[in-house]
Amino acid sequence: MLDQTSGYNKFKPILKASALAGGVAAVLFSAGAPLTVPEALADPVYVEAPKVPGFADVVEAVSPAVVSVVVESNVQPVAQNDGFGFGFGGRGFDNLPDDHPLKRFFKDFGAPVEPQQPPKPRNGGPRPVAQGSGFFVSEDGYLVTNNHVVREGDTFSVLMDDGTEYDARLVGTDPRTDLAVLKVDADRDFTYVNFADDAKLRVGDWVVAVGNPFGLGGTVTSGIVSALGRDIASGPYDDYIQVDAAVNHGNSGGPTFDLNGEVVGINTAIFSPSGGNVGIAFAIPSHLAQDVVNDLIDDGTVERGWLGVRIQPVTEDIADAIGLAKPEGAMISEPTEDSPGAEAGLQQGDVITAVNGEVIEDARSLSRMIGMMEPGDNVELSVWRDGKSQTIDVTLGEFPSEDQLAAAEGMSAPAESTLMTQMGIEVRPSDDGKGVTVTAVNPDSDAAQKGLAEGQKILSVNNKEVGSAQDILEQVKQAASNGRKQALFQVETENGSMFTALPTGSENKDAG
Repeated sequence: MLDQTSGYNKFKPILKASALAGGVAAVLFSAGAPLTVPEALADPVYVEAPKVPGFADVVEAVSPAVVSVVVESNVQPVAQNDGFGFGFGGRGFDNLPDDHPLKRFFKDFGAPVEPQQPPKPRNGGPRPVAQGSGFFVSEDGYLVTNNHVVREGDTFSVLMDDGTEYDARLVGTDPRTDLAVLKVDADRDFTYVNFADDAKLRVGDWVVAVGNPFGLGGTVTSGIVSALGRDIASGPYDDYIQVDAAVNHGNSGGPTFDLNGEVVGINTAIFSPSGGNVGIAFAIPSHLAQDVVNDLIDDGTVERGWLGVRIQPVTEDIADAIGLAKPEGAMISEPTEDSPGAEAGLQQGDVITAVNGEVIEDARSLSRMIGMMEPGDNVELSVWRDGKSQTIDVTLGEFPSEDQLAAAEGMSAPAESTLMTQMGIEVRPSDDGKGVTVTAVNPDSDAAQKGLAEGQKILSVNNKEVGSAQDILEQVKQAASNGRKQALFQVETENGSMFTALPTGSENKDAG
């Protein structure tokens, strides 16, 4: 038989020990004595990260040279009933029936259809019209920004990174490269920066953008060089650096630095379907900006060499047709009458393949090369004509004003060509004398997205009949001067007439 008593006795010491421990614990808790927590036997997590170069030293050095640019105008806005104000007999979109085709159309394309309050009246003083960025390039106060930042302004001021504000005056602008120079006159020396040798810049290099996005003031973003030599169809001298640093509206005119604190580019444009940063920004390269800025500081203007020919790309088909080994060079579609090129004997159909022995890759490179030369320079052109190469010497003239070009070349003035390119269309007067016929549409443009196609007619812009590219230019400029970001185009299609809105120049492209 199992001896239950002996079993109890066997576990009795253990039970006593447990009871004793419990009693001690009870005494400790009842007496309020603190419990002692054992010390941790391991250290908290800490990782010795690899030493990665940062941007703080660069930013600290260059920030005093970067400013916010505030632009004001003495022209007062005109109150309108709607966001476009295209002059529909005083009726705003909000007064149209909900099922009205115009109201549905502009609502579909994102135009404001609700009534907007007119601007509050001001007491005759200047009103802010733009904010951007800039940077000093000399200790005596010369600073660089974008032309599109200052173009509508009458008065200018700059805000330093320490909060100090100075008045500035406009020294000169160059719309063809979208550059401008301001001058601050003050009894002090300014921290300034130098332009870098961007020939050494490579895709993948780190860059730092400093500027005034959305009016926030000194803001720093970083990224890499995404591409070089980008053509974004903004003008004849396109040669942009593409970066993926976060650049937004207000960064326009601000610098992009390399890690030595030198300016490799000037932020001027972004690609943005939404209006904000999507990682694709474009900067004017320093080699182009430096020459323009020096000219503007010297005398407020930029002198460019002028050949005086209209040019077009050489496609593979054209190269094959004229016997060129590969599609290089720039084909002359028409010499301008009495221009240096015409007087030197350049003819329609000639292909310029080299300038002073330097190969011309395409039409854009010819424009850039001639534009960087001075009036009076003698150049040696290699020209492909009638299946063989020959040399023609030309003395460059001075680039005419836009008005002079328009008078000499009709609808082929560069400003008009640039504007048409920005909108993504090419036009010619219609055969029947009504409107202009669309001869080409860039498939990646706003015009293509809005449904414009080759063969359609543009009948009017902002309810004004048009018969040439010059007419379109005047109406779009007028819309822009009135503060409109869009212009209303009446287009005749196979299915009848329709209205569409296209940007007046900088809404989707300007960084500021």
